[in-house]
Amino acid sequence: MRAARLIKMVLLLQSRPTMTAAELAKELEVSERTVTRDAQALSEAGVPVYADRGRAGGYRLVGGYRTRLTGLARHEAEALFLSGLPSALREMGLDDAASAARLKVSAALLPSLRDASQTAAQRFHLDAPGWYHEPATPELLPAVAEAVWDDRVVRAGYRRGPTGEVEREMSPYGLVLKAGVWYLCARVGDDFRVYRIDRFTAVAVSATRFERDEDFDLPRFWEERAAQFARSILRTEVTVRLSGAGVRRLPYAVDRAAADEALAAAGPPDADGWRTLTLPVESEDVAYGQLLSLGPELEVLAPAALRERVADAAERLRDLYG
Repeated sequence: MRAARLIKMVLLLQSRPTMTAAELAKELEVSERTVTRDAQALSEAGVPVYADRGRAGGYRLVGGYRTRLTGLARHEAEALFLSGLPSALREMGLDDAASAARLKVSAALLPSLRDASQTAAQRFHLDAPGWYHEPATPELLPAVAEAVWDDRVVRAGYRRGPTGEVEREMSPYGLVLKAGVWYLCARVGDDFRVYRIDRFTAVAVSATRFERDEDFDLPRFWEERAAQFARSILRTEVTVRLSGAGVRRLPYAVDRAAADEALAAAGPPDADGWRTLTLPVESEDVAYGQLLSLGPELEVLAPAALRERVADAAERLRDLYG
């Protein structure tokens, strides 16, 4: 632990002209007294760490000293490519590896380029979860991530529905973070499947490594499965009339792909400028909530039960507002 901290301290000082004890303590997550002891230990080991006294003082490396400990380990190089996803790295347990990788890259750069990581971080940031909810990090995510990185077979318990649970042996190919929810794409037998990480009840990472299918493409696989899933839940159809404003707002109220396809298949506007179309939806209950958001820009024609529900809501709104 201390050896890793000393190396990190040298890399920090190599990447910046000078750092105060407070700055080093914050980066290394230790006290300033520990920083002082570590600097003395480095000096005794032959690393020319010099302490400038006074108000503007700090620690620096003397004489252009450069360590050769800048070669990236494999896990650090892999984590570096995810460095734009700080929350995802933290949840997978890779934030330390990414931090070490960034320091090594920074130490290897010319002095004029060493602020590149900071300037980029101040200009671009990815916030994956959706609004209005704070997703919980699945407890077993780090174990699954470790298996994904090392290509190790996993035996896992998985919760299906409120009470059902199954056990599966799988080859974990890749992780996907979608709207704050983590998914695992894995091969089970000859099939590739998708699992929600928060539904795993137990994960045992085997010492056995599996051989990857070189033709597997994670982004393409996920795109295809996501499209299949979105289509599979649209099991009901409703017939509606939409004003021009309703046509423009429809893709924001229901599944966008379904709305686009329904609009493309619909006929031309009638004499009032309204268009009639058949729209696939998840269920009448879901459609009721979605279509109400369009207010007077939409009329439900069928099924009759849904039309009655929407008409009743309109009556109650009229009574409420007088």
